[in-house]
Amino acid sequence: MFLRKRLRVTGKLAFRLTLWYAVIFTVSCFGALMVFYLATASVIHYHTDLELTKDAKEFSSIYAAKGVGDLRAAMLIELESEGADNMFLRLLDGRGKEVTLPIGSAWNGAASGQAAIHRLNEGEDRFFETMAIPDRPYPFRVLTANIAPDIIMQIGQSLEDDERLIQACREVLSAILGLVALLSAVGGYLFARRALAGVGEVTKTANEISKGAFERRVEIKGRGEEIDTLAETFNRMVEKIEILIREMKEMTDNIAHDLKSPITRIRGAAEATLTGGNLPRDFALMSGSIVEECDRLLVMINTMLDISEAEAGVAKLAIEDLDVAEVVREACDLFQPVAESNQVKVIQRLTEDAMILGDKMKIQRAVSNLLDNALKYTPQGGTVTVSVEGKDDQVVLSVIDTGPGVSDRDLPHVFDRFFRGDRSRSLPGTGLGLNLTLAIARAHGGDVKVTSVPGQGSTFTMTLPRSPLLH
Repeated sequence: MFLRKRLRVTGKLAFRLTLWYAVIFTVSCFGALMVFYLATASVIHYHTDLELTKDAKEFSSIYAAKGVGDLRAAMLIELESEGADNMFLRLLDGRGKEVTLPIGSAWNGAASGQAAIHRLNEGEDRFFETMAIPDRPYPFRVLTANIAPDIIMQIGQSLEDDERLIQACREVLSAILGLVALLSAVGGYLFARRALAGVGEVTKTANEISKGAFERRVEIKGRGEEIDTLAETFNRMVEKIEILIREMKEMTDNIAHDLKSPITRIRGAAEATLTGGNLPRDFALMSGSIVEECDRLLVMINTMLDISEAEAGVAKLAIEDLDVAEVVREACDLFQPVAESNQVKVIQRLTEDAMILGDKMKIQRAVSNLLDNALKYTPQGGTVTVSVEGKDDQVVLSVIDTGPGVSDRDLPHVFDRFFRGDRSRSLPGTGLGLNLTLAIARAHGGDVKVTSVPGQGSTFTMTLPRSPLLH
């Protein structure tokens, strides 16, 4: 159940649009924040290099003016101000040999920087490099520069403050990116919902029209040219469909009334002939046959009208609380003489939880059609099993017979109007019963299905929602 709900959510257009909005906006912001982060880190490193260069120039001036002694004193003062763990200094000659002992405990374990000295000997004024020093959590930024002929100074500055600042910047930018992702998802959802609001209203209107509210139209609200065009096109389509249905209904009603009038007159004349007396036997039989045929035609016409109304969604349902099990019980009692005369056993398996909201007369007619159909095709000694079961928000009625079944070729057409299979052509009927049953079930928001095994029997299953409003 959870997987199906998840698939329905992920398959919606609003979800996909929201996902695209969120991904595109988040990736764009990530790129912008990454550029800002790299620029910030570069500025921080540039500032460190600038400070080291400034220190080297100051030390060069002191050495030129006062010599090595004052230079070493200045180096000690600088070390005390920066901290022995955060800085080291040393003086080298042109070959890389130490002129004085290194100043600062951080120098312990550091490389000698011979590559930098080699670069200076090739003509460069200064050289920067980043060194990882054993037992130190943060690397050092080292400047190697000439401060006098044959005097090289190396200044190492811990990057702890820089790294902490960059780490703080990284954490802040990560939090901003997470917030941006969340806001882009919310904003994307709102934009997608607004963009698809017109489509949702068209869908809602279409559902209402499918239930018979043909007067409903989609309101034009200026949500955008595409949505408004869709709404206008949909409204024009509904208007044409409404006109077509109205014309078809009028034509059907006219045909029905045109047929009913002469048939009624024929039947009246036949009854008058029958009741007149002193008629030869043949004329009496003929009159009786005319009456039967007229009744058959009237039943067929009325059934066709009922089917047309139900399929068009204009049938008026007298909704009331209805116990399907009680309807089935009454139908079985009504058809019991027919079952006994055909030597067919009717088995009832009914549940007490079978209440629905429905039209009692129409449900009775649908149940009667299913039961009559099963008894008609079940041979002597066979059984017809009728079961009613309540399942969550619907009631399921099943009619199982042990008749000859329906061939695979005929099975898809059993609910078609006027369809009669090869086995049923010799039996009385109009071919409208199952079609009417299907129309009644769908008018209640339900359905009718059939399964059959040739030579073993058929199963007709009608599902009815407990409330038609749920469908």
